[in-house]
Amino acid sequence: MAPTAPRWKRPLDLIVATFGLVVLSPVLLAISLVIACADGQPVFYRGQRVGLCGNRFRIIKFRTMVRDADQVGGASTPEDDPRLLPIGRFLRAHKLDELPQLINVLRGDMSIVGPRPQVPWAVERYSEEERALLSVRPGLTDPASLRFSNEGALLAGAEDPDAEYYRVIHPEKVRLSLEYVRAPALRTDIILILRTAARVLGSE
Repeated sequence: MAPTAPRWKRPLDLIVATFGLVVLSPVLLAISLVIACADGQPVFYRGQRVGLCGNRFRIIKFRTMVRDADQVGGASTPEDDPRLLPIGRFLRAHKLDELPQLINVLRGDMSIVGPRPQVPWAVERYSEEERALLSVRPGLTDPASLRFSNEGALLAGAEDPDAEYYRVIHPEKVRLSLEYVRAPALRTDIILILRTAARVLGSE
């Protein structure tokens, strides 16, 4: 599966990720200290995801759940998930738990804009058409991420959150992500970056 990213994509990623890490370093430090004081180490969660060309990598997020949460529950997280820490609910509500993925962007695992990386079991269920999502680096944000920014609320109360995610959210997320992959444009990326920043700041 040949990568299809335009030439401007990687330079934009490096500029935005570097700028973001520098500007947000006080915020990242403060969140790290709050998590450590509230629930100890580790501060970061490093879950396995599938990226470009089907290669697996470890995504970096602030830990929002109890330790070893992936051993006692599924990959999907409703907002009423008992594994969530109090600070974790706040971080997820404001998407602050995603900020450490700027490190993944610098490392080349991810892009700023692109389809959200999925866990291996979800990728194994991809159709041939859906596997086109693996032809680009996964991203911090994309149209589907903005459309389903309330994913936790949509999954609240589900008896099986993973099954509910796949039934209710997955089809539309894939459709939106495929639309993005088929028509990459610098203008689109810039708009999505600005919209995502506005969403995090609560001003969209």
